[in-house]
Amino acid sequence: MEQIEFNLLFRWFVGLGMDDPVWDASTFCHNRDRLLEADISALVLNGVIEHRKVRGLLSRDHFSVDGTLIEAWASMKSFRPKGGDDGGGAGRNAERDFHGEKRSNETHESTTDADARLYRKGNGRESRLCFMGHALMENRNGLVVGGNVTIASGTAEREAALELIDRHCPGKRRRTLGADKAYDVTAFVDDLRRRKVTPHVAVQDHLSKTGKRRRPGSTAAPRYAVSQRIRKRIEEIFGWVKIPSGQAKTRFRGRRRVDASFTLSLAAYNLIRLPRLLTEGMP
Repeated sequence: MEQIEFNLLFRWFVGLGMDDPVWDASTFCHNRDRLLEADISALVLNGVIEHRKVRGLLSRDHFSVDGTLIEAWASMKSFRPKGGDDGGGAGRNAERDFHGEKRSNETHESTTDADARLYRKGNGRESRLCFMGHALMENRNGLVVGGNVTIASGTAEREAALELIDRHCPGKRRRTLGADKAYDVTAFVDDLRRRKVTPHVAVQDHLSKTGKRRRPGSTAAPRYAVSQRIRKRIEEIFGWVKIPSGQAKTRFRGRRRVDASFTLSLAAYNLIRLPRLLTEGMP
């Protein structure tokens, strides 16, 4: 708001003349709520990939999916027992001793952001309050065709993948989906096949709880190796979204607002890559 008062570039961008009065700062808050209600971020992303000049750059048969953690705008001190006082002391930033305390999402929640969940990426990794962002990438040029943010959980990646497939890859034609070992679960593979999606999922090479080694799914298919190589490009998307776009730690509270910010960043990633792709695609 301070920049709009005297910066001509900011005034030009928002459509204000040199002498036009600047609206009240609360206007941005009201507009943000309107954008959330209309799900504008998803419409922007869909508008980009469905543009007539972009459709020819997309693969309609081969996709990859993955998830990443987004740190919540909440400190570990805010993760307190549900419905009671934990004796942490008075004040907004009182001292707390977590030593010997057992905390879980079933018994605790963040007083700053109730949608944030305590989650860790793997064994030996620290637990953090976070959300989980998901992206569906087409394999021809590595553009994002869908994305969302969910509550962080052990099944969120697979559930979000099925939702993205249903939303962005409808139809009866056979498609492929590349994914890492986190998606190598029998129920998920079966769900993909019922949707006529060939699972190109990295195999977890370890014994199951019954002492049996998992049988590979479609690893013998000719395109499996290609899918496994191309699916790693989705890390480029997450790298740009989390660092240049600032999504590594969200500045918003609540899943809906985090989802809107994350999805808009996915659309921005496509936009910065499209000029070069469109130029290379010209005769």
